[in-house]
Parts: sequence; structure tokens; C-alpha cells
Amino acid sequence: MSLIRIPLAAALLLGLAAPVAAQDPAPEPPQRFEAVKLWPHGAPGSAARRGEREVARDYWVRNIHDPSLIPFPASTAKRNGSAIVILPGGGHKLLVWTNEGTKVATALNRIGVTAFVLKYRLANEPGSTYSVEGDAADDARRAIRWVRAHAADYGIDPTRVGVMGFSAGGELVTQVADHPEPAGRPHVDAIDALSARPDFQVLVFPGPRGLPAPAVATAPPAFLVAGSRDACCAAPSVALYEQLRRAGVSAELHMYADSGHAFNLDESDRISILHWPDRLFDWLADGGWLSPRAAPASASPAAALPGAATPR
Repeated sequence: MSLIRIPLAAALLLGLAAPVAAQDPAPEPPQRFEAVKLWPHGAPGSAARRGEREVARDYWVRNIHDPSLIPFPASTAKRNGSAIVILPGGGHKLLVWTNEGTKVATALNRIGVTAFVLKYRLANEPGSTYSVEGDAADDARRAIRWVRAHAADYGIDPTRVGVMGFSAGGELVTQVADHPEPAGRPHVDAIDALSARPDFQVLVFPGPRGLPAPAVATAPPAFLVAGSRDACCAAPSVALYEQLRRAGVSAELHMYADSGHAFNLDESDRISILHWPDRLFDWLADGGWLSPRAAPASASPAAALPGAATPR
């Protein structure tokens, strides 16, 4: 059988082909995200292992000796000036990098919040010489300071920088939001002169480390969420909420019935839990964090410092 070849123009006239190029929009180039090193000369106390490569598999990463941030800037059309530093969990043995990090960042982008996912040092990894209260908390504080220092580069108001942690990451939120910074921690440059206290805190099934918290009287507003049957983290969530409430700090707690640990953004068959991010977004809106506000011209306290990053 011979094939009859019809020119494209004739095929269009006959209705045999659709003008695909005319119908479809031009493809958008994928976003590029580049890691920003937190410490210009390497993290204090990690020199002996700084050259080791990180280990990543599927959804997790470990063996972190040169802490970094990955910026996820909100689009200019949506951004409202707020930022959140995300601290993934993983028992301080690894970081649940996707489900408690990058996926969360893109969800926050959709409501106009610029997000930064932190790779912090792991105290419970085999062979680790790091501590949660010292090294990992130093990384979290440095991340908050770095975001404030480079606020103008991302269209961020430095007075609207929050922190959000999952499980072990929630313990780090407590360390930076509800504890005073210990004396004698490393200060390596002008960024370390900025405040590391977040303007608001989000704790998602946070662990018990650091409770009772000694500085809740000066803590920022808090949103807490956990499962009522979480053997690890139900009780710490309730205990921290009660501390904050008694101290007069604005706080909101959601405890989901018959639910355990690590339901993350979309890892449950319970309708109520699938919608917990909506409760967070409501809380952020009620607090005014999603309402665009004009940042002052001097919004970036250390914008002139070396190492300022430009979002791609």
C-alpha cells in the first residue's frame, strides 16, 4: 500500500492537523536553585571534615559539614515580603530533604512567601562531634541572620522573617525562638551582629529537646501542629503551647485525632490532616504575614556585604 503525504498547510485546511505551535504557550525555563554557603570560611568547628561530600539518597541527605541554604524566591507577581527558613527533620541523623524541605518551600512560594531550606549539621549521625544546642542551632541562627542580611536581594522585609521546623527541625525552632542565644557562640563577620530571633515560628510535630523553654516570655508568635497519637511529639507540642499561652504569647495549636508522626504536607489518608497547611496559611494571613507591605529602602541591613546572592 502506498502512503499519501499531505503538506502541513493542506492538512491544516482539511482539519487533519492542529496548529500546535499556535495553540500552546512557549515553555517556561525551569527554575534554577543554587546553594549558598552559610559560613564564608566554613562552619566553626567543622574544619577536620569540611572536605567530605554530602550523602544523598532518594528523599534524604546527610554527612553535612559545610552548612548551606537553598533559596526558593517567590515570584515577583506574588511575593508579599515575608520569608521562612525551613529546617527539615530526621532525628538529627539525616535531613528529610524533599518532603520536609523543598516541597514545603514550593508550597510557600504559592502564597507569596520566599523560602530558604537549610542544610544544618547533624548531631546524632554516627561519628558526629556536633551538638544540637551548639552547632546545629548555630547553623539555624546563622541562616536567619543571612536572610536578613540579604533581604533586599529577594524582596524581603527583614522584620518579617520566620522559621519553620519539622520534628528534629522543630527542636531547632525552639532553640532559636524560645531560648536565649548562649554566650560565646561564634561570630565571624558583620552578619553575626544581626538578630537571629525569628519574627514568627512554625513547629510541625516538634520533638521534646529544649523543653521547658527558658525564654518563652520573649518568644515570637507560634503555630504548632501534631498528631494526637504521636508517641514522640504529641506531648512536647502541647507542653510548648501551654508554656507560650501562660506567658501571654500569641500561639495556635492543632492536634489531629488518631494521627501519628510525620504526616508532612500530603502523607495521610485523613481529610483533616491533608488540609493542615490551609490552617497554617490562615494563621499566617491572620497575623498579617501574607499582606504585602512596602519594605523600607534600607531593608537589607548588610546588603553590601560580600556574598550577596541574586535569585535566578
